[in-house]
Amino acid sequence: MRTRVSDLLGVEFPILAFSHCRDVVAAVTNAGGFGVLGAVAHTPERLDIDLRWIEEQTKGRPYGVDLLLPAKYAGADEGGLDREAISHLLPPEQQDFVDEILRRYDVPPLPSDQPVSGQLDLMRVSPKGYEPLLDVAFAHRIGLVASALGAPPPALLKRAHAAGVAVAALAGNVVHAERHRAAGVDLIVAQGTEAGGHTGEIATLVLVPDVVDAVAPIPVLAAGGIASGRQIAAAMALGAEGVWCGSVWLTTEEAETDPVVKAKFLAASSRDTVRSRSLTGKPARMLRSAWTDAWDETGAPTTLAMPLQGALVAEAQTRIHRAAGTSPGAQQLTNYFVGQVVGRMGSVKPARQVVLDMVTEYADVVQRFAAEAAEANR
Repeated sequence: MRTRVSDLLGVEFPILAFSHCRDVVAAVTNAGGFGVLGAVAHTPERLDIDLRWIEEQTKGRPYGVDLLLPAKYAGADEGGLDREAISHLLPPEQQDFVDEILRRYDVPPLPSDQPVSGQLDLMRVSPKGYEPLLDVAFAHRIGLVASALGAPPPALLKRAHAAGVAVAALAGNVVHAERHRAAGVDLIVAQGTEAGGHTGEIATLVLVPDVVDAVAPIPVLAAGGIASGRQIAAAMALGAEGVWCGSVWLTTEEAETDPVVKAKFLAASSRDTVRSRSLTGKPARMLRSAWTDAWDETGAPTTLAMPLQGALVAEAQTRIHRAAGTSPGAQQLTNYFVGQVVGRMGSVKPARQVVLDMVTEYADVVQRFAAEAAEANR
């Protein structure tokens, strides 16, 4: 599976694994892939701890960090908003709607000593939020910085390249990809609408070759609906030189996925996801639940801009996830970001086994194609 991407990143397999879980990142890296830690909800202190741990576990093998760097978000003109400023921008109508959802499904309140621990109100999408994270990341031996939402700022590109760190950016359409190319990124991730999390509207099968042609000679990774060797082979046939996978790791042994959510993933079909703004304010694919249905109801208020929506729902999501194991109503509401490939995530495996299964199946496909081509040329 040697490609320009594997050479650039110094890995055996050009399989990039995005995860918020450091255990998954380390396991994939140790299996010959390239783990990428989603750090948007980390504090600088927590990120430093996790990166030190990853480096101890991987013993010099390469890994990366992923952040959200959107150009458009509430407070962009001011360079970002602090929590107090955000709290004053949350309209009563939306707050009342969230409270009504919790009442309707009888979600118990948090104990008085329970902090709001959800990631959503901690998303560091402005320079005030992500620059301290970058300071921590560059103090470690990272091999890649990825922007999951928005073109990397010029200052980041300059800093990364001066440090010998590659820069990647995710694109949901050709316009975004061309913007990333113009910015000077080293890798472009063409992410189809099948993907979990923030995603566009174009399918992977259509998007990848369009992006490959538009940004050549920059190497492209395919993302969205990829969880097997056959799907990796398809991505390579479209012109990609590697893959970016996220959802498939959510049901691995190492994943820190909430047990109730993991059980939902294991039972879900590919039809059980939806693109919704209800968690972050931007369209993101997640498991369909009573929560997403409520925001789609006639008469529901509009969602707020990022990061206001995350701040609006952070306490509610903390209450829901805390109670999901014992409250039937909370269990109906609970969900998480995941792609349409969830329908193929029917068992729990070690992350290393997932990587090895991908590589084995990919090799089988390549060998079959080679045999068919040899037979056709006789």
